[in-house]
Amino acid sequence: MRFGQSFLDEIRDRVPVSDVIQRHVTWDKKKTNANRGDYWACCPIHGENTPSFHCEDKKGRYYCFGCGASGDHFRFLTEVEGISFPEAVERVAGMAGIAMPSPDPEAEKREEKRKTLYEYMDMAASYYEEQLQLQGGAVARAYLRDRGLNASTVNKFRLGFAPNNRSGVKEFLASKGATKEQIEATGMVVFGEDIAVSYDRFRDRIMFPIEDQQGRVIAFGGRAMSADVPAKYLNSPETELFHKGDILFNFKRARSVQAKQGGTLIAVEGYMDVIALDQAGFANAVAPLGTALTENQLAKLWRATDEPVLCFDGDKAGLRAAFRGLEMALSELKPGKSVRFAMLPDGLDPDDLVKKQGPEAFKDVIAAAKSAADMLWLRETGGQTFDTPERRAKLEQTMREVTNQISDESVRRHYGQDMRERVAMFFGTAPASNSRSGGNKNNYGNNSYNRSKGGGVKGRIAVSSQLANSRMTKTGIVNVSDMSVREAALMSAIICHPDILVDSFDTFMSFEFDNKSLRDLRSAVIEAHGETAARLRADLVQHPALVAYAHVIDQVDKVISRSRLWVFTEEAAFEDALSAFEQAVQLYQRARGLNKDLKAAEDALALDGSEANWARFQDIQLQVRRTQGLDALVEGFGVSSGRPSRNF
Repeated sequence: MRFGQSFLDEIRDRVPVSDVIQRHVTWDKKKTNANRGDYWACCPIHGENTPSFHCEDKKGRYYCFGCGASGDHFRFLTEVEGISFPEAVERVAGMAGIAMPSPDPEAEKREEKRKTLYEYMDMAASYYEEQLQLQGGAVARAYLRDRGLNASTVNKFRLGFAPNNRSGVKEFLASKGATKEQIEATGMVVFGEDIAVSYDRFRDRIMFPIEDQQGRVIAFGGRAMSADVPAKYLNSPETELFHKGDILFNFKRARSVQAKQGGTLIAVEGYMDVIALDQAGFANAVAPLGTALTENQLAKLWRATDEPVLCFDGDKAGLRAAFRGLEMALSELKPGKSVRFAMLPDGLDPDDLVKKQGPEAFKDVIAAAKSAADMLWLRETGGQTFDTPERRAKLEQTMREVTNQISDESVRRHYGQDMRERVAMFFGTAPASNSRSGGNKNNYGNNSYNRSKGGGVKGRIAVSSQLANSRMTKTGIVNVSDMSVREAALMSAIICHPDILVDSFDTFMSFEFDNKSLRDLRSAVIEAHGETAARLRADLVQHPALVAYAHVIDQVDKVISRSRLWVFTEEAAFEDALSAFEQAVQLYQRARGLNKDLKAAEDALALDGSEANWARFQDIQLQVRRTQGLDALVEGFGVSSGRPSRNF
C-alpha cells in the first residue's frame, strides 16, 4: 500500500520520535535533556555499553555514532522490530490517533499528480529566478538592492521576477510538458468559465517562493512593482498543494536552524521581515501569509518549540493583532507550551529596526518579550479606570472568565492564581493568605494619573497609594515619621549585628536613604564601629557618636517592633540576620532601580501619550508591584534562632 507524503508527515509531526524508540532503550540520565527533546541511550541496533545512540524530537531523527544507523520513526521500527514499512506506518498512526487511509487507487493517482505539480512549481521558481537576472528584471533588482538585500540572500530565498506578460510562465510550463489542467492546478494562471484564455496570475511582481516543511515549492507570493495595482502583495490561491492557513513562510529553514542551535522561533508579519532578519543573523524567523496567525500555524510552531515569540508592530494595530493572537492561543495553552509577545518600537517593523538600529536592537526587543500572562493582564487593564468597588469587582469577574477559557486544568489553575495575585497587587491589597503578615487588605488605590496627550485616559487608574505618591518602592508596611520599614530594617540589622559590616561596608555606604536622619545615623555608625570594632549592639550604641542619635535609633526600633521583623533585631542569630540583610539589600536595590524607571516612564508618558509609552508605564507598574510582593518571599529565617519565620 502506498501512503501520501502529507499523511506520513502528519503522523511524524504528531508523535515524538523518542516515544517510538523509548520502548526499546533506557535513556541515559546524565546525557539526556528531556526538556529539549534531546535523548541518548545505548544503541538497540548494534549493542554497546556506552551511550552513543542519539535522537532529537525536533528533528524527528535518530543517529548512532557507533554504527552509523540513522532514520525516522518508520526506519527505526523496520530495523529494530523487523516489521514492514506499512506495518510501521500503521503503528505510528495508531500512536498519533490517526486512522489509516483505506486503499484507494484514486488517492494513489492524486499522489502521483501532486508529485508532478511539485516538479512544475519548482520549474516556475527557476523561471522567475532567471527573469530577475535578465534585462527586464533590472528595476526589480534595483528595488531589492534598495531594500538592503545582497546577492547571497536573494539566491538563498530563490527570489525572482514575474515580467509584465500575460503568458510568460504559462508558456514556459507548457514548453516543459505541462498540460492545460496541470498549469491550472498549480494556481499559476487565472482561469474560469467566463475567461476565454487563461493568463498569468503574477505579472510585474517580485516573486517569493513559498515552501512546505519539506522544502518543496508549493506556492508564490508576489510584491507589485507598480503602485497602481489593487494588491501590493498577492499570494497563490488555494490549490491541492497549498493551504494558506497551514503554511508558514521559511518554516523549514527556521526549524532546521532552531533545532541545531536551540532557542525559539519568531513569527513576524511578512516575507520581507523574515528575509531581512535572516540576513541580519536571525535565521529562526517565520511569517504567516498575509493574514493573522492561524490555529494550525500556531500548532506547527508548538511542535517545533515550546515558547514561540510572536512579534508585532508597536502601534495600535500591532497591539490589537497581539491581543488577537493571545485570544487564539489562550484556550490551547498546555504545561510547558505557551507564547511570548515582542512589541516593536512604534512605527518600525523588523526590517526597519535592524536597518536603522542594528541587530542588537532586535535582540533587545525579543529579550523583552512579554509572557502570555502579562499580555492578558495588559489587555484587561490597559487604559481603564477602576475607581469604584463595582469596577474592581468587574475586573475580578473578567479575569475569572478569561482564565476559564484555558482548556488544560493545570494551566487554568495556575493562571487563576496568578491573576488573583495581580488583582490584589493592582489594588494595593495583600492576598488573604498573607493577612497575618501585617498587610492592609483594604488598601485600595485612590489616586489619579492623567495622560495629557494622545486622547489618553483621564480619571483614576487603579494603583496602590504607595505607587501613586511615588513611594511604593521606598516604603514598606508601616511608617513612623516618614521612615520606611525597608530602610529601618537595613539600619537595624547593622546596629544589632555590627559584624555584618565586615563584608558589607561598601554596600552599606551605597544606600541612598530617603530619610535624612538615617543618612546622618549611618555616618555615626561608621564612626563608632571604626573606633570600637564593637561586635554587640550594647557596646556599639554606647559610643558618643551614637548616643547623640539615640532618638533616631529609638525610632528605628519602633518601626521594626510594629512590623514584627524580629529577624532584624538582637533576638535573631547572626546567620539569620545576615541572610535577611542580604535579601533585603537585593529588594532595596531592585526597588530603587524600578523607582527610577517608573519616574522616567511617567515623564515620557506626560510628554507623549502613545500606546508604546502607556504600555511601558504599565509594564514598570507591574514590576514595581511584583517587587512589593517579593517582600513575602524573604522567608525561611529562624533555623539558627529557633524561631518561626516572619516575612519582610
